[in-house]
Amino acid sequence: MAHRLTRRDFLRRTAAGSVAFPLLTLPRLRGEPAPGDRLAMACIGVGGRGRGDMSAFLHDPRVRVVAVCDVDRRRAESAAGAVDKAYADKTKSGSYKGCRRTQDFREILAADDVDCIMIATPDHTHALIAVHAMRAGKDVYCEKPLAYSVAEGQAIVAAAETYGRILQTGTQRRSNSRIRHACELIRNGYIGEVKTVRVGLPRGFQIRQGPFAGNPPAQPVPEYFDYDKWLGPAPLAPYTPARCHFNFRWILAYGEGYISDWGAHYLDVAHWGIGADRSGPVGVTSEATFPEDGLYDAPTDFHLVYTYASGITVICSTRETLGMRFEGDAGWIHIEKPGSAQVVASSPKLLKQTIGPGEISLPASRNHHVNFIDCVLSRRETVAPPVVGHRSASVCHIGMISARLGRPLRWDPEAEIFPEDPAANRLLFRPMRAPWIL
Repeated sequence: MAHRLTRRDFLRRTAAGSVAFPLLTLPRLRGEPAPGDRLAMACIGVGGRGRGDMSAFLHDPRVRVVAVCDVDRRRAESAAGAVDKAYADKTKSGSYKGCRRTQDFREILAADDVDCIMIATPDHTHALIAVHAMRAGKDVYCEKPLAYSVAEGQAIVAAAETYGRILQTGTQRRSNSRIRHACELIRNGYIGEVKTVRVGLPRGFQIRQGPFAGNPPAQPVPEYFDYDKWLGPAPLAPYTPARCHFNFRWILAYGEGYISDWGAHYLDVAHWGIGADRSGPVGVTSEATFPEDGLYDAPTDFHLVYTYASGITVICSTRETLGMRFEGDAGWIHIEKPGSAQVVASSPKLLKQTIGPGEISLPASRNHHVNFIDCVLSRRETVAPPVVGHRSASVCHIGMISARLGRPLRWDPEAEIFPEDPAANRLLFRPMRAPWIL
């Protein structure tokens, strides 16, 4: 991971045979700024969540989606068709064929007419694409969790700093005004001194796109699917539909189950509320149940207890009520309690309190995608910048490492290592399958 390639080296070594997109002259759309005042965006990973992200950017007149990429050619073609249709409605001719499509993200990184990219691929490819995109001079919107491992998250933070790029992590709750207000109340002591934060996550697996269970047999790779690029830096493994698309998150080679799938959202809010979103815990204990057999090997139940230097305890568990409950010595606030209107508190009057001019005010954003574009244009920090996205993911990774080792761990949030624990530190990174490197 310490070995770095230039953008030119990366493209020469790993994109043999691929051809960068040709520059296109695109028609002006109604209500759109002049070409010099708009951003050209490419969307990488356009199934599920990625399709929703793409749609959000399509509705911003400051953005032109010029390309889409997905290893599933059907998804790439469908997404490109949706882009062309959306823009056709804004042209005089009623016709538009300007959205390019590919199955190889390297073609997008080599395109000189792409200013920024959206990444909504499986977790294990986030860092690979984000780091090389920023090295290629592109700003990045990346879905959560920001990275697959602590080391890969560090690489993303370093790339953003080195190349002066803007990055937004897809932890959209930071653009929810009620959640922001709740965190401001907590940070300003309206529930007293915070003692405990209880983060409740779902248990088990939510399988989609097929009745998959156990050990599904290997199958031939469909002609429309570039399985080798889907695996990317992960180890070689037999193809089965049960492994790919939405269900990747239940396989430890690509994700961490609900610990990071929902945990990256909920622990992000927990950190925001206690002011630890640029740091981390000093220790973690864990209990977890791992499947004993089958393709899906992420924990089905878990109970992670993090301790912080401030004395606060954060419990992330399938045993807790869904959501984030902040408990202070003068009251409590529960965010996303099931059946609630987003936020509830120990006193109805508490949530009506306003934040005064001398109190802590958190960065405001009413729309996560709009905030990203605002910041690309202004070059200001987003509401979910690289270091925050990294810390929200790394706390998940720390808990998973404790669960995998089956023992408590001490953590140094400054050095980002487990002090005097080589076995745990070896799990902070993973080797990448050739030819993929950071």
